[in-house]
Formats: sequence, C-alpha cells, structure tokens
Amino acid sequence: MNNWRALGALSLGFFVSLLDQSMVAVAIPAIQHEFGTSIGQTLWVSSIYLLAVVIPLLVTGRLGDVLGPKRMFCLGVSVFGAGAILAATAPTIEVLIAARAIQGLGASIQMPQSMAVINRIFPREQRGRALGVWGIVGSLASLAGPLAGGFITDTFGWHGVFWLPLPFAVAAVVLAMAWVPSLPTHARTIDPWSVVWSMAAMGSLVFGIQELWWVALASPIFFLLFLRRRSPDPLVPRELFRDRNYSIGAFSIATMGFMAASMMLPVMVRLQEEMSPDRAGLMMAPMAIVSMAVTPFAGVMVDKYHPRTLSQFGFGVVVLALVLLDVVLHLGTTTWVVVPVGLLGFGQAFIWGTNSATTMRDIPPRLMGAGSGVYNTTRQVGSVVGVAAVSAAMQANVDSIAVIIAVVACGFVAVSFFRDTLKVDLR
Repeated sequence: MNNWRALGALSLGFFVSLLDQSMVAVAIPAIQHEFGTSIGQTLWVSSIYLLAVVIPLLVTGRLGDVLGPKRMFCLGVSVFGAGAILAATAPTIEVLIAARAIQGLGASIQMPQSMAVINRIFPREQRGRALGVWGIVGSLASLAGPLAGGFITDTFGWHGVFWLPLPFAVAAVVLAMAWVPSLPTHARTIDPWSVVWSMAAMGSLVFGIQELWWVALASPIFFLLFLRRRSPDPLVPRELFRDRNYSIGAFSIATMGFMAASMMLPVMVRLQEEMSPDRAGLMMAPMAIVSMAVTPFAGVMVDKYHPRTLSQFGFGVVVLALVLLDVVLHLGTTTWVVVPVGLLGFGQAFIWGTNSATTMRDIPPRLMGAGSGVYNTTRQVGSVVGVAAVSAAMQANVDSIAVIIAVVACGFVAVSFFRDTLKVDLR
C-alpha cells in the first residue's frame, strides 16, 4: 500500500472543496448582476454552503467510522460534483442556492474522512509530514481560488467557476477508489435523536450568527439535549475529550478558524480604499506562498520535536504578524502589508499540521471519524463566529484586528498545555 499516493487522492478532494469556496466569493458580483437580485439574497450563495458544511459535520464524521472513510469520501466528492453541475446550469438564483447546499453537503461528507484516513494509514512518526502536505494543498487552493475565480469570471462568466472543479472531482474519486485502502469499519448504529439534537444545535448556532441573532439562543438548549442522550454508540464519544491534547487542539484550531476567516475583511476593505481589487488580492498572496514554502519543513519538525514548542512558536509568530499588520494599516503604509502578511503565512505553517497531528495522534482508529468530525466542526464554528464578530467590530468602529489578536492569544495560551505524545525512536 502506497500511503503517499492515497494522500494525493485525498488531498485532491480537499483541494476541490477549498478552491470552489474561494472562487465563488469572487463571482458574487457577476451572479448578482445576471439574476438582478439584492446583495443579501445573492450572498446566500455563499452562506448556504457554509451552513450545509457545518450542520452535518458531527454526523458525517461518525458515519466514516460506521460505513468506512473511503466509501464516504467518494460519496462526498460525488455529491459535491453533482451540485457543481446543477450550479453551473442554474436558471434562477433559487436553483443556484439549492445547488450550493448540495455542494456544501458533499464537502461536509468528504472533509472529515481525509483527516481520519491520513491518521490511520500513516505511522505516528510520519503523520506530521503527511498533514503538512495536506496543509500545502489548502494553501495552494486559497492562493489559486481568488486568482482563478477572477480570471474565469471575466473570461467565461460565473458559470465557469462551477465547471472548473468538475475534472478535479472526477479525478479525486477515480484515484481514491484505486489508491485509498478500504479500512476496517466498526459495525455500529448511530442514535437518531443525537443526530437530530446535534444538527439542531449547529444549525441554530450558525444560522443565528449569520442571519437572526435570537435563533442562536436556542442552540444551548439543543446542545444540552444532545449531551443528555445516553447511547452505547454516541455520536460524539466522551472519551475523545479525556485526551488532553485532543481537547486543547479542538479549542486552539477554533481560534485559528476565527482568524483565517475574518482577517481578510478589515484588510481588504482598507486596501481597496487605495488600490484596485486585483492588486489588493495580490497583496495577500505572500501569505499562501510563504506557507507553502515553509510547511514541508515544519511537517518534518512535527515528527521530531515537542508539539508545545512548535505550536507556541507558530501562534507567537501569528500574534506578532497581526500586531504588525494592525500598525501598518493604522499608519496608512499599505504597501508594507506584504511583510506582516508573509509573516502570517510563516507562522501558520507551524500551526495547521502540528495542531492536527498532535490532536489526533492518540485517538483510537475506531474513533478517528468522530474525532475528525468534531475537530473540523470546531474550526468551522470558529470561522463563523470570527466573521460575525469582526463584522460587528467594523460596524462599531472598533479595532477589529485587535479582536482577532485577543482570540489568537487564547490559542497561544491553550497550546502551552500540549503534552508530548511522540514516543518513537526516529533514528
């Protein structure tokens, strides 16, 4: 079994979902112009995707343990591709929004399977490198998405944004069927009421944050109902959180999700006061470029050094970069933005792979799907909360970068409590 070929197939599916998400954001103005809709209605093209990704994540992660991660991965990418075809041919905004919901569901199905498989097929001393490669793919998609989305929208129209991912999706399914091993499954049932309450809790939280704040007030009620369920096969096994590294990792990745999703809002608004959108987008490119260059080396270090050291270094660099970014934006020297932006990419290279490998390293194989589902859910919830909090800060004329700094600093404190779990002689 060639683990690295399997990683390539899994990374391709991951690439497709991230590429699509970043390309669609660029195409929103063109979609609004063609359908003649309000900006609020058009933004549902993006909002519904996020809802469809986050709400079922706990369930889809657990289904990987029950039905097998390879099967669920192929199903998820196929559903995503079907949604892309419907989106590309959508005659109305309503059909397009429905198609985006299908795409989001497909992404939610395949997303936790990738991490689960990587952690099961790679030995402990290689997981950092493997997850580092996975992280490079994410950085590449984040860099290529806005650039490709702008070019395709200008050249072929917004429909092309949905056609482009299809060949990659087909290739991901074919390669996964050939290269990803069929791992042992755990014949279990999933408590249906746990599914209902978890989806209600996540749905009310995300929808409330995005649209109607009072809906989010119902989320704690549904969450308590979810926690009170007693089942021999719980949707979220409590033993996950008995692992200190898992609990710390799930929290700290939420702070990074907060930063990654929200940081672009104040920066792009400030940059576009002085330059074109295309040039403003290029000013952000150093973050992805530096991250891609450094991640392979950081991945090797994950498998050799204490995770606390690497994580603290990464979070510390990110906090420093955000402080510098805040200073540059306040001084009005926007051409210097590339320096803190590049530093952000450097710091993140020591966080994503380190955090993922450390969080999942001691999770038993039978719980990898559930663990990956919870991990990805906390990251996505952090993203949703980040966008909402920073948007509110900007509207209130509060220093939004300072809000992000405070949240990432909490992540820095949290990873200080990572314990070393790599008990392998690497020589």
